[in-house]
Amino acid sequence: MIKLKFPDGQMREFPDGVSGLDVAKDISPSLAKAALAIEIDGELLDLTREIEQGGSLRIITIRDEEGLELIRHDCAHVLAEAVQELFPGTQVTIGPIIRDGFYYDFAREEGFSSDDFAAIEKKMAQIIDRNDAIVREVWNRDDAIKLFKEMGETFKAELIADLPEDEEITLYRQGQWVDLCKGPHLPSTGKIPKAFKLQKLAGAYWRGNSNNPMLHRMYGTAWRNPKELRLHLHQLEEAEKRDHRKLGREMDLFHTQDEAQGSIFWHANGYQIWLAVEAYIRRMQVKDGYVEVKTPQLLDKKFWELSGHWDKFREAMFVVPDVIPSTDETEAIITGDTPLMAIKPMNCPAHVQIFKHGQKSYRDLPIRMAEFGCCHRNEPHGALHGLMRVRQFTQDDAHIFCTEEQIVDETVRFLKLFSDVYTDFGLEKIRYVLATRPEVRSGSDEVWDRAETALAEALDAAGLEYDMAPGEGAFYGPKLEFHLTDAIGRSWQCGAYQLDYVVPARLDATYIGADGDKHRPVMLHRAILGSMERFLGILIEHYAGNMPLWLAPVQVVVTPITSDVDDYAIEVAKQLEKAGLRVETDLRNEKINYKIREHSVSKIPVIAVVGRREAEEESVALRFLGAGAKHQVMMDVKSACEKLSEDATPPDLKAG
Repeated sequence: MIKLKFPDGQMREFPDGVSGLDVAKDISPSLAKAALAIEIDGELLDLTREIEQGGSLRIITIRDEEGLELIRHDCAHVLAEAVQELFPGTQVTIGPIIRDGFYYDFAREEGFSSDDFAAIEKKMAQIIDRNDAIVREVWNRDDAIKLFKEMGETFKAELIADLPEDEEITLYRQGQWVDLCKGPHLPSTGKIPKAFKLQKLAGAYWRGNSNNPMLHRMYGTAWRNPKELRLHLHQLEEAEKRDHRKLGREMDLFHTQDEAQGSIFWHANGYQIWLAVEAYIRRMQVKDGYVEVKTPQLLDKKFWELSGHWDKFREAMFVVPDVIPSTDETEAIITGDTPLMAIKPMNCPAHVQIFKHGQKSYRDLPIRMAEFGCCHRNEPHGALHGLMRVRQFTQDDAHIFCTEEQIVDETVRFLKLFSDVYTDFGLEKIRYVLATRPEVRSGSDEVWDRAETALAEALDAAGLEYDMAPGEGAFYGPKLEFHLTDAIGRSWQCGAYQLDYVVPARLDATYIGADGDKHRPVMLHRAILGSMERFLGILIEHYAGNMPLWLAPVQVVVTPITSDVDDYAIEVAKQLEKAGLRVETDLRNEKINYKIREHSVSKIPVIAVVGRREAEEESVALRFLGAGAKHQVMMDVKSACEKLSEDATPPDLKAG
C-alpha cells in the first residue's frame, strides 16, 4: 500500500500499482472526467502512469495553470503531426511551450507560408476529434536512435545520441504518430480544447547555432476555451495598436538608431512627458521625507568587487581602463594590471559612499536617499526593444538606511507611497509578490530568516494579500515584486523593493547606536517606477497615447477656422499659456477638418477652435480627444483657462 496526502491535508492509502486516474475515479467520477495529470511532491506525471511511492498528491485539471501548460504542450505535438500529414517529408525537431502558447521547429526544404495555417488548423482539429490515446513508452537508447533514423528523423536521432548516458529515453505515441519527449501529456488528443490558433512563422537555426541548418519555426497560441482565445487575440490586436514605438513616431516622442544601440533620442514632446513624470515623483519623494543626491557615472571596480556585483553582473557592465593618455600621442598599452573603472549599472554602492561620508548616529536614521540615477547595462542587441529594454536607463532609485527595528514601518510607508503613485497614473490593480532566498546568495540563513520575516510582517501590517516566489530573491536579500495590470489586461512588473543586510556589511557602513557602539544599518533598495524609459513605454501603451492632460506634451492646440482670426487665435493661446498650459497655435492655411484630424492622430488632448463668432464673443470651442467628432464645448476664454488649468493640474497638487 502507498500513502497519499491530498491538498486538504487528508491522508489515504491505495494499493500498489494505482494510477492517478484510479485515484481520481475513487474520489468522484466527475473528477476523473476532468483530470488531466497528477502532481506528486511537485513532479508532474501522466494521469495513467503508475504511482510508485507515496507523497503529496494533487490532481491537475484544466483550471490549473499546469493544465493550461499541458494543453499547449500537446497542441505543439498535434501541430507537428498535422504538418507531417499535410507535408510528407517534413522533419520535426523541438516544440516547447512558451508564454501564452507554443512553437515547433520543422526541417523542410520549401518552407511554409501563413496561407498554410488554415489547412493545418483544420487538420489539427481532426486529430483532436480522433481522440487518440497519448501513450508513454520507455525505449532503449540505441533502439530509439534506430527508429528515428528509419523514419528519416535525423534531428531526433541526434538529440537522443546527445542525451546523458543515464537519462531515460521516453517516447510518446498518439495514434500512429510518435515523438521524443519527457512528458507529461494529456491522456488523449481529445482532451485538447479547440481554442488554438497559429500565429506566425520565423527562422531558427538548429540548436541556436548559425553553422547548423535553418529551420522553420511555427508559433501558435492555445487556451482553455474559445472565449479565452478571443480575449487573447483581442489583446494582441490592442497591443499592436498601442505599441509605444508606433505611437512614439506618430506623436514625435523619441527615436532609436543603430549608431546608439539601446539608447533613446528623446524629442521635445517625449522629454516633456519625462519631465512631468520626474517632477511628480520628485514632489512625492520630498513629501515623504527623501533627500535627493547625485552620484558619479564611473566608479573604480573595487566598489563593485566589495559589494558583490562584480561577480554577479560583470558581463552586463561597461568597463573602461583607467589610464593616462600618452604624452607622445601613442596609444596607451593596457595590461591585466591596468586599473579598471565601471560605468555604474546601479546606484547602490555610490549611495553607501554618501552614507559613510561623516559619522551617522541612530538619531539620524532612517535616511531616505533618492536619485534619478543614469545607469548602463550591456544588454544583448537582440534583446533591445524600444523603451522596454535599453542599455542606458534612468532609475527613480532610492535607498533607505535604517535600523532593524524600523524595517516594518519603513516598508509599510513605502507600500503606501507606491500605491498612491500608481493610482495617480491610472494603474490601480497591483499584485504583490514576496520573493525569497535564491540558491546562490550572500549572507547566512539566520540573516535571510530575519529579512524574509520582516517583509512578510510589513505586508501583513499594510493589510495586503501577496503571493510567494520561492528562490526568486536578489543575491543579497529578499524582495517585493509589484505586478500591475494595464488597460488591456497585460501584467507588467514595475518598481522594486529589496531588503539588504549584506551590502552595508560588505562596504563597511556603520552608525553609532544608543549604546555608543558601531552598528550596521539595514539597506532598503527601492524604486517606484524602476526604469523611467520602461515605465514611460508602459504608460504610453496603457493610455494608447491619449495621455492625461497633466502629462500631455502639448495640452492645447489653438487653431482658427479662417486666417482673418489669426490674431484672436494668438491672443487665446497667450491667455492659455498664462494659465500655465502647454499650448501651440496652428495658423496654417488648411481646412479646419484636416487640421483637427491631424492633431487627433497626434493625440493632442484639447483642440481650441476659433472663428469669427468666437472672436466677437471672446469665446472658444473646445474639442476633447476621444469625445467624438460632433462633441465640442463652447466657453468664454476665461472659463476655458480656468477649466483646463484645473484639469491639467498634477494629481498630487490638486486641492483636497
